[in-house]
Amino acid sequence: MKYNIREFNSAVEKYKKILGNIKGKSILIIIDFMFERAYYSTAPLGRAIHELGGDVNITVKYGKSEMLDALNEVLDTYSDMKKGAKNQKTKALNEFISCVKDDYFEKIFKRPDLIIEATKDGFSGDENLPYLDGWFKKHKWNELIKTSDNIWKNVYNLKNGERISCGFETIPTAGKLDLPLEDYLDSFPIVMAMAVAARKKAKVSMGASSPRFSTSDLPERIGELRATLLGCELTKNVNEKVFVKFKALSSLLNLSRIKPVDAAFFVHGKGYSGKHIFGEKTGYPSLDRKTRWPSPGSFIYKLDWYQQTKIDKRSPLARYGFTETLPIDIFIETCNVDWNSMRERNNKIIKIMEKCRIVKVSGEPQKNGIKTEFEVGLIKKNGEHRWARGSDSDTRNKINQIYYKRTGIKAGTMANLPGGEMFLTPEYLIGTFAGDVVISVDQSYILNSENPIIVKCSKKGYKILNGPKDIIKKIEKRKNDAWKTILRQEKNKSLPKAIIDSKKKNFQNIGEFAINTNPRAKLCRYLIVNEKIAKMIHIALGSGFEPDRNTDYHIDIVINSPKQKLDIYGTDSEGKKHWIIKKGEFCI
Repeated sequence: MKYNIREFNSAVEKYKKILGNIKGKSILIIIDFMFERAYYSTAPLGRAIHELGGDVNITVKYGKSEMLDALNEVLDTYSDMKKGAKNQKTKALNEFISCVKDDYFEKIFKRPDLIIEATKDGFSGDENLPYLDGWFKKHKWNELIKTSDNIWKNVYNLKNGERISCGFETIPTAGKLDLPLEDYLDSFPIVMAMAVAARKKAKVSMGASSPRFSTSDLPERIGELRATLLGCELTKNVNEKVFVKFKALSSLLNLSRIKPVDAAFFVHGKGYSGKHIFGEKTGYPSLDRKTRWPSPGSFIYKLDWYQQTKIDKRSPLARYGFTETLPIDIFIETCNVDWNSMRERNNKIIKIMEKCRIVKVSGEPQKNGIKTEFEVGLIKKNGEHRWARGSDSDTRNKINQIYYKRTGIKAGTMANLPGGEMFLTPEYLIGTFAGDVVISVDQSYILNSENPIIVKCSKKGYKILNGPKDIIKKIEKRKNDAWKTILRQEKNKSLPKAIIDSKKKNFQNIGEFAINTNPRAKLCRYLIVNEKIAKMIHIALGSGFEPDRNTDYHIDIVINSPKQKLDIYGTDSEGKKHWIIKKGEFCI
């Protein structure tokens, strides 16, 4: 074990004893970078808060934080308002809140039940808590810094003076852990290393908050308030009542201090942020009101597969990359790679895809008689070719340069780490495949060849024929939550009808076909690594990566090409075959 788990568990119990009954309470923790012990203490502290039934929001800053200053002023104004104070600020806040007809919405403006801040000797504020970071020990720290330097240079092309945010995981309760505790603990040094490396050029902040385990759950209050303030600040010049009211509030409280970062990196753990109240109730219109967005992140990053992207004339404001809950050793091995070399193989596969009209995939029958065999269509009904792309270093610019040259549309960039895949949105996928490696629903779950996920596909969509019952149940829950979100957006008219109709139409589609290319990725239990293992492939249920195929869920399933001895080739308009993989091995 890299860490002292006994010490970690002891720290959790000590924090629980000090905190006592905090069920249903919201706790804000503020840390300056100089207090590294405080950062690592939030691992057992976050677990303790969750076990006691509370919520936590953690901010790690370097010096002054304009976001925190603005947040505090909003919270103070709301407190004054509830105490009966009548002035311009309380009036403006009350008028803004009244525009959103939702009981929970007003609650996000309530000051956290406890606010504690890191000091030289421990946490102080509404509770005085000691630092309990004895569980932590640095592991491969120098290699972790080198990996982080490589990512910031070759994936982000980090520039001097940029503003960067890094997100880590709070530790869930034991009942919510489906991966080893050590993996969750590893996210703390991974994110710290990324922050330390970025600080050589950039201004960096870090953060985390309590997760939700359904997209329909009410969100953690402080994170929700921050998102709402940022989204409204960026939309305040729209001539709609709620934004007119917000603009007045913004002027009084100087909320223009709230700005998006230039780039973000985060570890995505199990769970979600919950539903975004303002987005579902109102939505964020483009400045010309020709379309609407469901969340601030969607129009800040403005990815090309959103239908709104081609309509909203604004440029993307930030770029981002993320990884899953991963062990440090795997993160280093798979991310400290030769990005240029990996990109070369991706480009070879992309060129084959661009020549071809269909892709054929066929494997050998397995012991259980199951055989993967399907066809992928690459040509749209209007004759246009589906776009094949790579994921190696997509965040070097805020604007996707390839997409801009193809379309003239300013879309944003995203990378999931480790990199290493050619992926596309199929026009159709006909046939059957056996997912036998891993699947990602709310997090990664291991599959196997004895009881794989069997999916039959046609031009009408897909149907799961067989597989582990618990996994199928999780898929059904994820889809049910996504469908409820779409229906709420439809009811509230927070998104245009055309987008709602498109999300419904695409709900049962196959959204992605991908060939993996990372030579250093190895078989493990983590989807974000397995979907990059060179020679394997993956297919996603649900949302695709082109505007006409977007919906509200995306479930990746990895297929072991070498084990199933897959043949994969494309066929061009003249019937010529262009081979990529033979019997599970690359031939390019």
